[in-house]
Amino acid sequence: MYKLKIVPLLLAILFSGWTWSQDIEPTTPEETEIYEPVPPKVIPGKAGAPPSDAMVLFDGTSFKNWISSRDSTDAKWLLNEDGSMTVKDKTGDIQTKQNFGSIQLHIEWKSPAEVQMDGQNRGNSGVFLNGIYEVQVLDNNNNDTYVNGQVGSIYKQHVPLAMASVPSGEWNTYDIIYHAPVFEKGQKIKSGTITVIHNGVLIQDHVQIKGTTPYIGWPKNPPHGKGPLRLQDHGDNSRVSYRNIWVRELE
Repeated sequence: MYKLKIVPLLLAILFSGWTWSQDIEPTTPEETEIYEPVPPKVIPGKAGAPPSDAMVLFDGTSFKNWISSRDSTDAKWLLNEDGSMTVKDKTGDIQTKQNFGSIQLHIEWKSPAEVQMDGQNRGNSGVFLNGIYEVQVLDNNNNDTYVNGQVGSIYKQHVPLAMASVPSGEWNTYDIIYHAPVFEKGQKIKSGTITVIHNGVLIQDHVQIKGTTPYIGWPKNPPHGKGPLRLQDHGDNSRVSYRNIWVRELE
């Protein structure tokens, strides 16, 4: 009598994906096959175009998704005929109107072909995830600087695994996977992570975010929720351009 009740229970547990112990190995293929939930279908983009479920933040036609980080007025950067935008010097950073948490981000950028200045003043900008965690944009071609501030660094925190820039004046791509930190009762209980692929080369491999990315001082961990994607005006006529920006929300 008891055996008849226990056998269906064991079968239900096995088919739900739960096992008593790693010592009890499945003996049929069906015991390790899962059919639900079925992942959604996403149509990939071609040649850098966004996939079917992406949110396009900049397609080269307008700044409708962007505002000034200074005062939330219209973005004042330059809109170019080739479908890109360029930092307008000393007008301030711009950021998305919409806030995001964890995302997959695709963004393309280039430094000017005409080289001016050196070090941190050559083609300097930055991609700020959640509005506060910077992935560095910089023209490092024949231009050495501190390695935790070079192109592709998580600024002042993580040195990139490689310098994968194309020649000055050509378009670079960043594909970034960002998982936001988790806060509870004002305290960080789980660090965020960032992965960066630069022109097809892995340069940041799921690194932990220590906190904010300040120019001076230690990282801080103010509690926060979702935040904007922010692009930097370095204020030194760096003339960095951006195009083809899209995100996929991961939460």
